[in-house]
Formats: sequence, structure tokens, C-alpha cells
Amino acid sequence: MDSLTERKNAARKAAFARRKIAHVSGVGTAAHLSAFLAGHRGVPLAGYMAMRTEIDPTPAMEEASAHGPVGVPVILGAGQPLKFRRWEPGVEMIAGEFGALIPAKGDWMTPEIVIVPLVAYDLTGGRLGYGGGFYDRTLEGLRATQATLAIGFAYADQEADNLPLEPTDQPLDLIITELGQTTF
Repeated sequence: MDSLTERKNAARKAAFARRKIAHVSGVGTAAHLSAFLAGHRGVPLAGYMAMRTEIDPTPAMEEASAHGPVGVPVILGAGQPLKFRRWEPGVEMIAGEFGALIPAKGDWMTPEIVIVPLVAYDLTGGRLGYGGGFYDRTLEGLRATQATLAIGFAYADQEADNLPLEPTDQPLDLIITELGQTTF
């Protein structure tokens, strides 16, 4: 294992521990995410269905779905970018890859705003994910064809210094936590 991989694994382990503590405390709220998205009504948006100790964007996604299309990510296979299936409150959901819930059926959509789950972030727009590269490939592809805003949504305690990043890691445009928003 090379030193970058070792550093990423160590950073993930520490960040998962911080995220778990924040999640258990129950301080997670999507109020600041909702407030930000209110200024982008009708813009195609992709969120995610929270798993384990991720902060939950669902309340903000529900509000946004009243004004425009909202999608959730679907993993098609290793090494591939994500696709986004149309979602709205009450749609039938099934377990997808890694146990993430996805709509059982529906149209595909292309988001212009992507709410990105993460393990850790820094104050320069760096994001440490789970290690599969799905969001990096997806954001790279979207940004090659259209303006795409990447919003990291996390607990404030997931902030870290000196994340071990690679040139293929796609930067966030802003981070929104339960405490507010930071633009890079």
C-alpha cells in the first residue's frame, strides 16, 4: 500500500469517528441547505439518500422537489460515473449498490446542482469520499458538458486539515453544514 492510500485510509477512519459522534448528538439539520436551495428553485438537483451516519438532505430535497426535478444517484458499476434517477417524496424505493436506496423506476435526469455526501472536507473545497471515485467521475463528466455546482453536505465536525487529495479528486464549490455555509 502506498503512502497516499495509507494517509487516505487514516483520514477516513478519523473522519468516520468524528461523523459518528456528530450524528449521535442529533445536531444534523438541513435548514441551511434548504435556505441555499431556495435561491435555486427549479434548477435540476441531485441529492442522496443518507446511509449510516451521513447527514440527511431529505427535508431540503422534499422542498426542492416542489419546484423542479430532483434525482438520486444510481451506481451502474465499478469505474463508472453515477446516473441520477428522478425522485420525489413517496416514490417507491429499493436497495441499490452498497445498500443505498434508489427509486424502483423512473426517468433519468441530469442535475446542475449535486449535493455530495462525504467523509471529510477541508476549507479549500477538498473532499474525501468513500474511495470508489463515483462522485469524482460524475462531477468531472458533468462539468465537461455544463456548469455544475457541487455542494458538500456534512456535519461541521467532518472538517479536516491537509486532506490527502489526488489530481482526479473533484473540488466542492461550497460546503453546507448544520452551522452554515462556506464558499470556496
